[in-house]
This record gives sequence, structure tokens and C-alpha cells, in this order.
Amino acid sequence: MDLLATALPALGQAWALILQPLVLGYLVLGVVMGLAVGVFPGLGGIAGLSLLLPFMFGMDPVLGLALMIGMVAVVPTSDTFASVLMGIPGSSASQATVLDGFPMAKKGQAARALSAAFTSSLFGGLVGAAFLTLFIVIARPIVLSFGLPEMLMISILGLSMVAVLAGRVALKGLAAAGLGLLIGTIGEADAGGSLRMATYDIPYLTDGLKLVIVGLGIFAVPEIVSLLRQDRAISKEARLGAGWGDGVRDWVANKWLSVRCSLIGVVIGIIPGLGGSVVDWIAYGHAVQTTKDKSNFGKGEVRGVIGPESSNNAKEGGGLVPTLLFGIPGSGSMAIFIGAIALLGSGEIEVGPSMLRDNLDITYSIVWLLALANVVGTLLCIAASGGIAKLTTIRFTYLAPFLFMLISFAAFQSGQNFEDILALFVIGLIGIFLRRFDWSRPAFLIGFVLSNPVEKFSNQAFQIASFRFRKSFEEGMEYIFSPIVIVLLIVTVVSVVLGLRQAKSIMAEGDVQSGSKRAPLVFLLLIMGYVVTALVNASLIPDYNMTDKIVPLVVGGIALAALLILLVQMILRPESDPIFADKEVSGEDADAPYGLWSTLAWFAGLIVATYFVGFILALLGFLVSFLRLRAQAHWPKTLILTARGIALMCVMAGALNRDFPPGLLQGAVDLPWPLN
Repeated sequence: MDLLATALPALGQAWALILQPLVLGYLVLGVVMGLAVGVFPGLGGIAGLSLLLPFMFGMDPVLGLALMIGMVAVVPTSDTFASVLMGIPGSSASQATVLDGFPMAKKGQAARALSAAFTSSLFGGLVGAAFLTLFIVIARPIVLSFGLPEMLMISILGLSMVAVLAGRVALKGLAAAGLGLLIGTIGEADAGGSLRMATYDIPYLTDGLKLVIVGLGIFAVPEIVSLLRQDRAISKEARLGAGWGDGVRDWVANKWLSVRCSLIGVVIGIIPGLGGSVVDWIAYGHAVQTTKDKSNFGKGEVRGVIGPESSNNAKEGGGLVPTLLFGIPGSGSMAIFIGAIALLGSGEIEVGPSMLRDNLDITYSIVWLLALANVVGTLLCIAASGGIAKLTTIRFTYLAPFLFMLISFAAFQSGQNFEDILALFVIGLIGIFLRRFDWSRPAFLIGFVLSNPVEKFSNQAFQIASFRFRKSFEEGMEYIFSPIVIVLLIVTVVSVVLGLRQAKSIMAEGDVQSGSKRAPLVFLLLIMGYVVTALVNASLIPDYNMTDKIVPLVVGGIALAALLILLVQMILRPESDPIFADKEVSGEDADAPYGLWSTLAWFAGLIVATYFVGFILALLGFLVSFLRLRAQAHWPKTLILTARGIALMCVMAGALNRDFPPGLLQGAVDLPWPLN
């Protein structure tokens, strides 16, 4: 009763604060800015909030919060455009949506996919806000009950989704996840500072690879290259206006899936450090597990859109729990959110327990601003969908150069190094061949995303458990196998068993026909070579830095075992076996009028030119030559499209206060912006 006596007046005060025309105007402005940021692949909420930081200093707290919440809430909704219409994950929280949303767009069902996604996003956002309302005061003991073993088990639960997403050959999924984990350990180890698959002679590698680069490389580059080779529009059919009602009806028919995935999003959002990078994969895996006919996943199954989209919006509400209650950012965007709150007003608002004690009305204002932002954002997305969806009917040759432009710019923003673009190209090659040979790209990405949490939680839990075991065996076992750990362990085992039973009916990269033994075998040997190299590299780390080597050794050993079994199977099995799947044998890639390497050469040319003359001059030459030679556009159209592309880059860079990749020319000659 005491809680209600405190909460109800605060709720009334919160509504009085936010139901003001000026506050609602700032909320709509934030939503519009979030839509603009979310539509561009690879930017997401972190870039958007970074843009707002300079304006937060001294701003009225409620107005500033309305602006920020409007942006944060709508990015997971607006990034659906890129995922569904272009096959490019708009952010790390929309990667699973690509798997079925993009195939639906290619079938001419873009409106249906977007409608189902927006309805699911709206519902998930409202569930997140409702959860935050109910648990804003009582969530503290729930979050505090998660120690390091529990956090480690949540990470392992995320990895267990590999069993669901592995495809027809489960060992390929296991090996792909292992490869992702090993690539995620590249650089300086957090615990002891040992270098793994890196050298100080190449400083770029010491910091490891960024998620935005790996996400764009694994998903965006392969899809852009594949569609560019086919030289047609994304959608073979132009039926874009129909299907809005179908998408809503799809959601109604699968409302309980949306409810469950929204709750998954809330729970995962509460756990700091996991958030959007993992939640959509867990929700997608749950959608697969709970569907009787799994044959349509990866080819345009609407449940594969509803599940992830429900969860990734709901996780924003969950992510605000540790952020507001304890000052622990649940994600990168929440970290910037905390910093921005400190700038508001005269600095009297401080996230954490004091916020619940002294500013409960402000706390509940955040909750209901989140709910309103989801409603406004969904309505604006639906209103803008007609124009944006028409992108799917444009000949892809006219879209591809601008997508290469956008993902190169987005990759560069992750670290502001030219090597970011090189890394994008290399990871893109890996993604192309994973896609070609029916290796699960989601499994690879789950491994990469969870490499840092798995290593951090396992190392810290190991140190604490060792101390407990030295005191007594019972105390050590009690620490490792808490009730929450046991529940999560059971859930994980059930997930793996169900996933392995269902794997044969799931196609990681669609219906890929088998080819000859040679190409898949060569690719397997290349992966095996990297895994062996990583194992040898980890084994050379001194034993006194055991925490830096144990995870690469264990993960590498498991991955190598899976690869060796695959190698034996490839030697013994006939060429018709699914293990020899190869997209270049039959289907769209095999029938494409343009080859892989000649298509990749255009992207490589942009990167090489950037190295010599900088990004803007390289982009100018790239757009003109591509549109004239590859798209065969007339000179007026070429010049107009090139000018628009350069202008878009300049506006984005100026608004976000970002630089362009420089080249050797910029080091020798002092040029004006944007050429410098």
C-alpha cells in the first residue's frame, strides 16, 4: 500500500508534465530525428543520441527527456525499413528481421512485412513501458539477484540459439558460432592485456573489430553484392500498396508469440551488456521453436518478423530498468542517455536510487514518454512507408552504389579509421562465402556478439568461484549452481535438444542445392586454417595470463573438433549430400548475369581510391563511373544522382559532426572540407 501511495501521485504528476504542447512537440521532433537516423543502415541510437548531446546542456529536463526518449524509442522501429526493403540490418537490433523480412519484400510482400513489423514494434514498446511502470520500484531485488554465474548462463542461453539457427547441418552452425567467437576475441584481452591474433605493429587490431562492421559485413555486403549481380529490382513484383491489413491480421493470429517475445525483450533488456545485440536472435529462435512447420523460415515466414520486432522494442523498456534504478547502462545508447541526463537543467537529476527517491515524477514521465513515442513513431512509419517501400521497385543497380556509400560511411564512424572500411570488405567476403556454402550467418554473429560477455563473465565467475571453493566445497557449489542458474541451465538444455531435433527442417540460407566437393571443401579448409592459427596463437600466451587464453583455447578446440568431423563427412559422403550446398550451382546466384569478383571489384575500387584521394573524391569518381558504365545511365541522370549522393554525405557528416576517411592526398595537401 505504501508503494501505491507513493506511485499514484507521481503518476499523476508525470502525466501533467508530459501532456503539455511544448513537451509533446519535442517528443515528435525526437521521433522524427529517430526515424531519419534509423532509416540509414548502421547508425542507430548511439549516433542519434551523440548528435543530441551538445544541445542537452542546461535544457529543461522534461523537454530534453522528451527529445531523447522520442529518438531512442523509435530507432528499433524505423530500422525495419532497411532490414525489410534492402536486406541490410538497420542496427544490431534488427539483424534477425532480415532473415524473413527481406525475402518477403523480394516476393512483393513488403507492405505485409512492414505492417506486421510495425504492429509488433508498437505492441512490444507498450509492453516495455507497462513493465517499467509496474516494476520501476520493485525491480531492484530482481536485478540484484543476477550475479556473474547467472549473467554467464544468460550468455550461454544466447549461444544455445545456434542449435536452432544452424540449419540442415548442425555442425556448420557450431563451427560458424565458434569462428564468430574467435574473431570476437581478436585484440587486447580485457583481463590481462594479452594480444590475440593481433600485433602492436597494426594498432587497429589491438582494439578488436566493432559490431557495426561485422553486422554490416556479414549481412549487408553479401545481399548488396547478390542483388547487384542479378541486375534487377529488389522486388520482382510491384505489389507494394496491398498487404497492410494482412500484416495486422498476421499479428493478431500470432499475438501470443508477440506477447512471449515482448516479455523476452523486457527480460533481456534488464540484463546490462546484452540488450539489442542478442534479444532479436533469442526471440527469432523462440519463434522457430514454437512453429510446427519450420520449412518457410528464411524464405519469408511472417513469424520470423513478428518475434524479433516485438522483442527489440520491448527491450528499451527493460533496458531503462538498470539505467534508471542503478545507473548501469543496459546498452551503448543507454550509456549516452545517462551522460545526457547529467547535462539537463542544473544537473540536479541523477540516475540511480536517488532518482526514485527524489524525482519519481520524472521517472514515470520517462516511462510514459516511451509509450507515447512508440505510438507516434509507428504512425509516422506507416505514413512514410508508401514512399520508402517504392525503393524495392527501383532497379537495384541504381541503389547499390549509394548503399556501398552508406555502409562505408557507417563503418568508418565506428572507429574513425581507414582500416574500418578494409575490415568491412574482409568481413563482407566471409559473409559472402558463409551465405554461398549454407553456413549460418546468424550463428556467426551470435558468437561474435557474445564473445566479450562470455569471456568477461566466465573469467570473473571463475576467480570468485576459486576463492569460494578454497573456503569450502559447499560454498563453491552454492555459488555456481544457484536456483536461477539451474533454471537457466534447464532452459538452455531444452533449447539445444529441441533445436537439434528441428535443425533438419531449417535452411540457414534458404533452399541451397548441393554442388561439387571442391569449393565447399576449400572453404572448410580455410576456416580450419584460421581456427588452428588462433589456437596456436592463444597457446603461446604465458600461463600466468591464463584468463586471457582459456576462452580462445576452449572455443577454438570445440570449433576445430566440429570442423574435423565435417572434413571426415565431406570426404566420405557423395556430392549430392546437403553438406556440399553451394549457391553458385543453381538458383539466383548461379543464373546471375554478372560474376562475383567483377561485382566486388567496384567496392574494392572505392576503397582503394579512398586510400589515395580520400572518401569524397573517391566517391565522386566511383558514382560517376558506376552509374555510367555499370548502370549505363545517361550523363544528366549520372550527374544529378552523383550530386545528390555527395550532398547527402555532406549533410549527414555535418549534422553528426563526423569526418570522412582521408587519403594520402589529404596528408600532402591542405584541402577544404569536405575534401579534407
